[in-house]
Amino acid sequence: MSRPLAVRRGRRAAVLGTVLACALVLPSTAVAAAPAPGAGDVGGEAPAGRFDVPLAGFLPPTSLRRGAPEEVGLDPAPLRDALAEVAEHSADGPADARLYPGSVALVGHRGVVVAEEAHGLAVQYAGEPGATTATELPGSEQVPVTTATRFDMASVSKLFTSIAVMQQVEAGRVDLDARVVRYLPEFEVGGEAKSRVTVRQLLTHTAGFAPFVPLWSLYPDRDSRVRGALQQPLQSEPGTAYVYSDLSMISLGALVEEVTGERLDTVVRDGITAPLGMDDTGYATPGAPVEGAAATELQVVPPRGVVRGEVHDENAWSLDGVAGHAGVFSTAEDMARLAQALLSGGVAGDGTRVLRESSVRRLVTDENTEFPGDAHGLGFELDQRWYMDGLSSARTAGHTGFTGTSLVLDLASGSFAVLLTNRVHPSRDGGSVNPARRALARGLAQALRVPPRVGDDAWSTQPVDATTQVLATAVDSPPRGAVLSFAALVDVEATDPLVVESSADGGVTWQRVPLRARTAPEQGVVGRVVHARDGALAAHGHRTWWDVTGRLPAGPSDGDLLVRWRYTTDALYQGRGVVVDDVRVEARGDVLLDAEADPGALVADGWVRTG
Repeated sequence: MSRPLAVRRGRRAAVLGTVLACALVLPSTAVAAAPAPGAGDVGGEAPAGRFDVPLAGFLPPTSLRRGAPEEVGLDPAPLRDALAEVAEHSADGPADARLYPGSVALVGHRGVVVAEEAHGLAVQYAGEPGATTATELPGSEQVPVTTATRFDMASVSKLFTSIAVMQQVEAGRVDLDARVVRYLPEFEVGGEAKSRVTVRQLLTHTAGFAPFVPLWSLYPDRDSRVRGALQQPLQSEPGTAYVYSDLSMISLGALVEEVTGERLDTVVRDGITAPLGMDDTGYATPGAPVEGAAATELQVVPPRGVVRGEVHDENAWSLDGVAGHAGVFSTAEDMARLAQALLSGGVAGDGTRVLRESSVRRLVTDENTEFPGDAHGLGFELDQRWYMDGLSSARTAGHTGFTGTSLVLDLASGSFAVLLTNRVHPSRDGGSVNPARRALARGLAQALRVPPRVGDDAWSTQPVDATTQVLATAVDSPPRGAVLSFAALVDVEATDPLVVESSADGGVTWQRVPLRARTAPEQGVVGRVVHARDGALAAHGHRTWWDVTGRLPAGPSDGDLLVRWRYTTDALYQGRGVVVDDVRVEARGDVLLDAEADPGALVADGWVRTG
């Protein structure tokens, strides 16, 4: 016979207090991550501000406007925290936290710019051509960053080249599966394998090129440098390896110029930036430096001094500032216009179309399934946790730039995050800006709500690295055991699974609870059932609720069976985390625990109640 409720609560509180006190010192055992039970998007309209109801396709054409996060259903607190972290890493923050002199961060959701902040300095150092060290300017001569500051986008420029290529595909001038030599005969120089490289392989960085060659120092002028790039030998057979290569994108820039008869900067202006109203976006050409640009590096070789208004990348600079791999300058607001058009399937809010939906889909659909970890569409990087953090999924696209820039598009929620910094000012030897990139993406992911599945609240983990977070309860499990059931949304790294365990000896030892998980039927997704016999649930980029059940063993004759949900994160990278709701334990029709009716049945260390 079960004990009275008041007695059970008293025993439970005492035992669970002990369990939580020792949770952080328990060893974390390695576990195999269970595959995601079900995948795909729900059909129909998905409400704004939600993480757990992903969009099936593109947004309708939308003109950007400004508004508060609450207007589109976002939680403003995570965004505030993310923006504060981005600011802390600039010259406005403490010296030991700085990663760059200045930054502009912009976040948008469903056509609304919900946050934009500028911090720090666009120009902090000076150095004339020939100087070997930069000199910090007096405060009165330093230039602050504003939201109108133009940044050297570095490799984010590759996205403009990719879009230009897809426009030529739509126009019938280029076939993705045609060999590059069809358009650029000189491309064949450099070995027999060069003749087999396709346009698609250039776009996906699987052509076989080396990452980089110093064209600026090997050849005397733009024409010979472009020809030198095209004629480089391959380091691997076409299609056999993913190697991120500037040479591939320089080749694509040359291909666009060949089939259009126009230089790449003209093609990008006429086909992308002008139609989208990106008036502050373009290339820096000789004699026409970009005004109001953030400064980048003091370059000693070549002896350029502190570079400002000219492209930082030496090869792009030597190609008159116009190249397929680098050269574009832009503002956060202009990049937001591009992002919104892509989220809308290639069309601006006024109906101006720069790409067909089918072309945008190709840009953001993985072509590199043979190279796990290097997901790449026809231009965009996909599903990269190292800068997309909690937004990362198969439907999250983006790109980064060496100067400290990044763009993340989350098609599943209709959101985007732009971070522009001048992290190479005055030197490229500073720390990585990836912590700031992840912070901004994480803030947006956390701002996307996961409402309770049942009732008024649920339990959620917190986005903290290198921690163990425990949610625990105690039940009077009968001799024949009982059935545990709960709803869960799980989006975590494979190395950071949610582990469900039980203890019959007051928390001295723990055993995994074998689990069965399936996609929640009301999500409109037919997902497969997963049997996690090791009690570990892990899914990457999964955005719908699971229904989870597990068989609990018998409890001790003189006490309660303890049950806990343990979530341990490693030192780097995270997903959106875990949300648990509707926890129940039943045995032969008797309800032993109903956490919706008795919220005090669950106690937490690290987890928080969310509603």
